[in-house]
Amino acid sequence: MSGGASCTAAPPAALSPTLERVSFDKMPGWRQDSVLSAFQAFARSAERVEIKPYRSGALGIALSAFAPAHRAARAMPHADERAARAFFEQHFIPCRIRAEDGGPGFVTGYYEPEVEASRVKTERFCVPLYKRPDDLVDVDEDNRPPGLDPYFAFARKTDAGLVAYHDRGAIDRGALAGQGLELVWLDNRVDAYFIHVQGAARLRLEDGSTMRVTYAAKSGHPFTGAGRVLIDRGELAPETVTMQSIRAWFSENPDRIDEILWQNRSFIFFRETDAGAPELGPVAAAKVQLAPGRSIAVDRLLHTFGTPFFIDAPELDAVDGQPFRRLMIAQDTGSAITGPARADLFIGSGAAAGEIAGVIRHKADFYALVPRGLLGG
Repeated sequence: MSGGASCTAAPPAALSPTLERVSFDKMPGWRQDSVLSAFQAFARSAERVEIKPYRSGALGIALSAFAPAHRAARAMPHADERAARAFFEQHFIPCRIRAEDGGPGFVTGYYEPEVEASRVKTERFCVPLYKRPDDLVDVDEDNRPPGLDPYFAFARKTDAGLVAYHDRGAIDRGALAGQGLELVWLDNRVDAYFIHVQGAARLRLEDGSTMRVTYAAKSGHPFTGAGRVLIDRGELAPETVTMQSIRAWFSENPDRIDEILWQNRSFIFFRETDAGAPELGPVAAAKVQLAPGRSIAVDRLLHTFGTPFFIDAPELDAVDGQPFRRLMIAQDTGSAITGPARADLFIGSGAAAGEIAGVIRHKADFYALVPRGLLGG
C-alpha cells in the first residue's frame, strides 16, 4: 500500500486498521475522472441527512464528521467540474482499504430492470410481484423467539408467536393466495426473479404509463443465487456464470426453473415508489435516487452511506470502454455485499444497463474518502 501514515493513528477517530492514508495523486486515474456527477450524487445524500441521518458504519467513518462537507455541498447547487474536484480535495483525505484477505477488493454490477407489466392479472400477465404482507414483522433481539435463526430480520406473526416466514417455494405454490397482495403482474417468471435479485424495477404498463417498484421487505431466509446453484449442480462452469448465461440456461431448461429458483428461499416484497427523475435510478437504501455509474451498494454494517469511494478496477472496461477508475458514492446495500472492499456498481436502468451489469465480476482497489476532521485535517 502506498504512502503516508496509517489512518488508525489519527485522533480522535477510532478508524479501522483496514484504512491506510494516501494522497489523491496516489489514486490511479483520479485526475482523469470527471467527478461532477459524483458530486451531484453526494449532494443528494447531503440533502437527505437533513431529513433523517444515516447511521455510522463500524469502520469508524462517523456520519457527524461529514457535517462540514454536507453543508458545503448544499451551498453549491450550481457546481461545475472544477468546483466539484476542489470540493472533494478540500473536505476529504483518501484512505486505501485493505480487503479482509489482504488481496484486492471485488466489484459486481447491478441495474434496474425495465419490463412490461399490468396492474391487473390477464392471461399474459400472470406472474405477481407482491406487497409486504400484514403478518410479516421485523425481528430484532427484543422480540426474537427462542430457536429462530439469528440471521432472520423478519418473521411471520401467528397466534402461537413468531415463526420463520414462508419461503420462495411455498409462496410460489400459493401460500399468499387470496390476500390481495399482488402489486403488479409480469409475464415472465425469470424476469420476476431478476427483479427480486436487483430489488427494484421500472415497469411499462399496458396503458402506456410507467411505474417504479422498489424493495419493501423480505422473507428473511438467506439468499442463494441461481448461479451458485447451477455451479453446484454442474450445469454451468464458475467462469461462465453471468446474468446472461443464467438466463440462457433457464430458456433452454424451462421445466427446471422451479427446481433451481426454489433453492433460493429468500423472497422479496415490493412497494410502488415515486417515479422521480427519469435520468436517475430508483430510490434505494440511502433514500435517494441512484446515479447511474456513480452510486454503489456497500456493506452497510461497515460503511456509512454517503461516503465517497474511488474504485480502481483496471480490468473492467465494459462500462465505457476504458479501465474503470471512478469516484462513486455509497447509497445502497445488499445482503450479498459483505466486507470492507466489496461493492456493487449501479449501472443504470433497462436492458442495455443489464447487459453491462451482468458481466461485472472484477478485482478492484478501493479508496474511501474520509472526512478531514477524522484525520486531524
